Amino acid sequence: MSSKKLIIDFSHRLPGPLAGKILADLGFEVVKLEDEKHKDPFLSGFFSDFDSSFEDWYKELNKNKRVHRFDFKNDEAKVIIHDYLNRASGLILSVGEKLSGKLGITDEELKMKYPHLAVVKLEASKEDLKSMHDLNALAMTGVLHLHLENETRDIVDPPFLPFAGIGFGQQAATTLLAGIIKASDSKKCEIQTTYLFESIDEIYKCFWPQKQRKLKHTKFLHNGAYPCYSIYRTKDGAYAALAAVEDKFWIELSTLYNIPLSLENRFNTDSDSFNKVSQAFLSMTSDEIEAKLAGKDLCLSIVRPLA
Repeated sequence: MSSKKLIIDFSHRLPGPLAGKILADLGFEVVKLEDEKHKDPFLSGFFSDFDSSFEDWYKELNKNKRVHRFDFKNDEAKVIIHDYLNRASGLILSVGEKLSGKLGITDEELKMKYPHLAVVKLEASKEDLKSMHDLNALAMTGVLHLHLENETRDIVDPPFLPFAGIGFGQQAATTLLAGIIKASDSKKCEIQTTYLFESIDEIYKCFWPQKQRKLKHTKFLHNGAYPCYSIYRTKDGAYAALAAVEDKFWIELSTLYNIPLSLENRFNTDSDSFNKVSQAFLSMTSDEIEAKLAGKDLCLSIVRPLA
């Protein structure tokens, strides 16, 4: 029998399984419980039916776990789940109230039976909003405005990854770790709820605080405000990801690639400064750029098209 602390992952799709993945990577034994008829929607059913990428996400999120599938409607389901809970230190819980009642995993029952257990429950919001996806949370927190600033197209692609769901999963993992420590000290079942909207609002407002919003300040170093930190196309259609913010990096970069901008001018916000950097990279292929990089430390990386 494993000596690792056991975590039960009773969740599906992205945030809960990501929390379980993080804990598995940290050395916990993680068992994911799934209904054998419906499984996880990323693996079988609605999501996987229209986009095969969800199946690959499922494999990555759960590859270091043991997946146990059984019929949740079977009378033995409750026995199986409570056998796991007797041995577990933590529970990631994202199921409806009806199923929780049927399986005997309501807050009251967990507190009564498992004084050693830490539980993190995942919900959409503290408010009455029960249904919410990643994009909704980003919009409600206001940070989606940064993605749409200066956008003129009628149809706009969302951000390239589900950042709200990813942040939510990380928050759930952290919350459960804190709960495990607290349960160990208090000898009481510790049940905490994390919320998609509130978690993401708390995380992202640090990086776009209300003061900056009132100033209508939407361009920063990390989203392309300055020439020294941006992404530039190369002669062969690849891209150069440039993050030469510090003096030493910019001095060597501007010398190596003959970029006519001084140390101070690398923080100019005018289009002419951006164009000077752009022209330098447009004049070279990605291989030529990398050849000059050999043995250098410049915070410059090439992004090539997928083969």
